[in-house]
Formats: sequence, C-alpha cells, structure tokens
Amino acid sequence: MTPLASARRLVVKIGSSILVDEAKGEVRHDWLAALADDVARLHRGVDGRGGCEVVLVSSGAIRLGRASLGLLAGALRLEESQAAAATGQIRLAHAYQAALARHGITVAQVLLTLDDSEARRRYLNARQTMATLLGLKAVPVINENDTVATDEIRFGDNDRLGARVAEMISADTLVLLSDIDGFYTGDPRSDPAAVLIPEIREITPAIEAMAGGAASELSNGGMATKLIAGRIAMAAGCRMAIADGRPVGALGRLATADARCTWFIPEASPLSARKKWIKGSLKTSGTLTVDDGAVRALSSGKSLLPAGVTGIDGDFRRGDVVDVKDRAGRMLARGLVAYAADDARRIAGRKSTEIERLLGFRGRDEMVHRDDMVVE
Repeated sequence: MTPLASARRLVVKIGSSILVDEAKGEVRHDWLAALADDVARLHRGVDGRGGCEVVLVSSGAIRLGRASLGLLAGALRLEESQAAAATGQIRLAHAYQAALARHGITVAQVLLTLDDSEARRRYLNARQTMATLLGLKAVPVINENDTVATDEIRFGDNDRLGARVAEMISADTLVLLSDIDGFYTGDPRSDPAAVLIPEIREITPAIEAMAGGAASELSNGGMATKLIAGRIAMAAGCRMAIADGRPVGALGRLATADARCTWFIPEASPLSARKKWIKGSLKTSGTLTVDDGAVRALSSGKSLLPAGVTGIDGDFRRGDVVDVKDRAGRMLARGLVAYAADDARRIAGRKSTEIERLLGFRGRDEMVHRDDMVVE
C-alpha cells in the first residue's frame, strides 16, 4: 500500500502555477475537476477502508484576482496584491465549491496566517474549528489571509502553511503538489547529473545544501521552503510528499505504486509526536488534583472528566500544559487542559452535562482529552 493510499487525514497543498492558467488568468477547470474526483475517492475510502479526511491548502487568489482587476503582469505593489487577494479569493472558493459539489461534498473556506498557527489561542481555535469541519465530512479549503497578512505576501509561502496546518490537525500525510516531481540532488533545470531522491528520512546538512531557489514566478517559495515544510511535518509525525501536480489527475496518480515523487518519512506517528512534545514540556502552568475514580480512568486510557477533579492550582489558560496528580501528590499525567483556570474551578467535581449551565457556553466534555495527555 502506498503512503497516500493509507492516509487517514490528508493535507494537500496546491500551488498557483498548477491551479491557474497563467496566460488566461483562469482556473484550470479540467485539472480541478480531476482533483475533486480524487478527493471524492479518498473520502469514500480505498480498498474497502473507511474514508480519508482531506484538507486543501490552495494558492491562486492573487493570480486570479489580478486578472479580474486587469493588473498587468510583473511585480505588484503591496496594496495591489492585497486588492487582488480580496477579489481572487471569492473566485477561488467558488471554483472549489462547484467542483466538489458534484460529489455532494461541502466546502468550507478558512483563511489563516502563519501567525494563526503559532499564537497559542488562535492555534487552538483554528484546530478545533477544522476538527469540527472534518467530523462533519466537510473539506476545508485554506489560504493565507493575504488581505491583512502583509508579511505573508512578501515573504510567506503555502508550503510552510500547509505543514503548519498538517501539524495543527495532526494529519498523517501532507502532499505538496508543485511544478517539480520531487527533491533532486541538484537543480534538474541546470544540472543534467541531478537525480531524484525517492525517500528522505532525515533532513541533513547535505540535503539542505541540495535545495535551490524558487521554482517559478508564480510559486512563492522554492525547494528551500519545501524542506522547511518537511522539517515541520516530520517533527509532527506527518509524512510528506513532493510531487508534480501539473498533470490532470496528479493526486490520484500519487496513490499508484510507480508514482514519481519524493516522500519524507518521519520516525513517529502524529499522535506519538504530539504526546512526546507534551511530555517534554519543561514548564507547566498548573496542577489538577483528581480522585480515585479518575486515577483508575486514567490508568485505563480514558480522558479526564471534570467530575474527577478535586483541586486546581495555578493560573493557566485553555491549551496550557498542566500536571495531573492524585490526592497524595503523585504525578499521574501531563496534558493540555481544555479550560482556563477560572472556568475549570467552576466545573471541577461536576458532571459534563452541567458545563453549559455553569459556564454559559458548551465546551468540551473532557477537562483533558486522552489524545492531549501523557500518562506516567
């Protein structure tokens, strides 16, 4: 089974140069229709397995918008890029909506910046939103919020954003569909001796030295940014492919055994990588003390519910790392708490069904979910 065929949660990054016909300034509708067909097949499942959750990180808004606004070819001023992004994003979202609607798949538009993936509060909100969309069988289509993120227009790239999204949602597979079919020992455009490396398990200094510059004017990145994406993905336990996305049906072709591409293979799975990060946190923001029933629940691999919490120490915020201890002070676990300290104190010792009445909003049933916890 190929890595793509075994994917359970997949992020696909789509570059401008493969989605947009540069000469016409229009979406390549035949290409997009084939992508929608491939996404639908993944949704249904492969070889009798359950469906794969898919997130699309798509470039193209600025390129589409500049055509609509009649902006001439060449470098755009910052305000022109932002205006093009605002115009093109509507066309981009509509194109994806129309393509996937043929398969009865709902599309959700999500605009992010790299800062949204790094600032803790916004990271948690975006993660929860996308998890909810995936649970409802929607396909999020993500792009940078170029109308406000000026630094991302000038220096950002969707390769790195794709990797951050994969990390954020604990995806097991990231595919970068670009205008090159993999990672080479040199620039194949200028070095006839350059050969494709089919598999990379560690990004070494020698690998870094092989990376070149931007692959095209429309692809705001290059091989160096793909290596950055690879490092982010592998650290999160997510495998990553660099593949030629230009041919119609490129994503489906990547599921075949003879697909030409480069796979970056991590040592850990997304869940184990996430738990390794939690366990390795040097500083915790508080402590939850739990009763004997919660001790038994944690030892059997269950989540920590508010009902089992008897004491709370610290001034933590939602998403912070906290220690979980029994009444004798023995360390039991470490995890990401789902509530800020004040809210946690209000619901401690109470049933999950009471949370909405006590807090005025419906939060998570768990104080610390088992996927966000490492038991000692």
